[in-house]
Amino acid sequence: MNELIAAVNRIRNVRHSSLGTQVRHVVVILGNSRSGSSLLKSVLAAHPDLASLDGEIDPLLALTGNGFGYNADSDAIGALANPGAVADNVFDELSLPAAGCPSLEAQKKRWENRLLLQFPALFSAAAGHGSMLRAIEQALDDAEAGAVRDEGRVQAGVLARVYREQPWRLEYYDGRRAGGGAGFDESLKIEEPPFVLPRLYRRPFGARDAQDKMLLFKAPSDVYRIGMYEQIFPHARIHYLHLSRGYAQSVNGLMDGWLSPVGFFSHDMGRRGQQLAIGGYSDVVPFGKHWWKFDLPPNWRDFTAAALHEVCLNQWLSAHRAVLASGVAALRLSFEDFLAAPGAFLDSITAHLGIAPMAPPAALPVLMATDTPRPMRWKKREALMLALGERPEVRAMMASLGYAMQPAGWR
Repeated sequence: MNELIAAVNRIRNVRHSSLGTQVRHVVVILGNSRSGSSLLKSVLAAHPDLASLDGEIDPLLALTGNGFGYNADSDAIGALANPGAVADNVFDELSLPAAGCPSLEAQKKRWENRLLLQFPALFSAAAGHGSMLRAIEQALDDAEAGAVRDEGRVQAGVLARVYREQPWRLEYYDGRRAGGGAGFDESLKIEEPPFVLPRLYRRPFGARDAQDKMLLFKAPSDVYRIGMYEQIFPHARIHYLHLSRGYAQSVNGLMDGWLSPVGFFSHDMGRRGQQLAIGGYSDVVPFGKHWWKFDLPPNWRDFTAAALHEVCLNQWLSAHRAVLASGVAALRLSFEDFLAAPGAFLDSITAHLGIAPMAPPAALPVLMATDTPRPMRWKKREALMLALGERPEVRAMMASLGYAMQPAGWR
């Protein structure tokens, strides 16, 4: 793995940036996996004062020797290794909304760097890398020649070219899954599927932005590494948003994600000598004995042979326990409020951050979904969810997060 990381870093050739010490404001969304944080980040990323990554920070941590298997035994990170290199990788990807498209050369480089994170063993090899570059160039040149400016069409065109001989790989991209796959089982991974794509109408973050723009980050595992962004941006004020979602919706969504053949593969535990025996998962899916999904709480070893719903409940509980135990000052938000009144919800965030108000999109995008979004999806496992709700620890956490134990209100 270390050799692969080194090869990817050599090809990406990220340049040093001095902006890390100049940034003044950073916004971090803290939330459990399946809390709706991807949707919230996507909406906020359209604000002209908020700069964001195309994806999450986790792959950039792996590239710099941080995280599980490097300097941590879980997703919790204390002292960050190579914080300057982490900042360099952040600024290489960081962007802001723009009216126009980046230059073709900039687009090609962003695509190259993104794809190297997604299938590193394939695209860091000489033959695979060369083929990828030619496909990216052809697709973007065709889009330019045809005056294609729609982001979705450009993205689809690049993917079609890159994977024209291996179309099954498209299943691992968010919103492009055909279903029926046997399961993601790459020997090595850096980014976690469902994979994200470079956005089109964005401009690079520059020196002028460091003083008056805010950096926006979202990754569920950030709940276990509060204090990390202070190390990356030592002169910035870190604004935390604590996003919650009720246990029934979260646990149900987590269970769907664990069973998905194409998404949320976070850690190959077999590479660490650990075999999983999670009931309802390890005995059900072909990848279930070695792939851990979603965030990896510090107490993960206590759940390697538990039932799947216990693993998922622990992920929900552990995430919010970590935030509450940290004592960090945060704006408390619920995803249910976002769905009920997006405008008022966004107003509360922009007012808290001291930036201009923003209108919600006409229709909320569907991101990282395992099924068609609809109210009360948790009822597919209604009996199980209601039983979990009888546990004292669940009731206590729901109360701490401001939720009533009234199933009719669990969207």
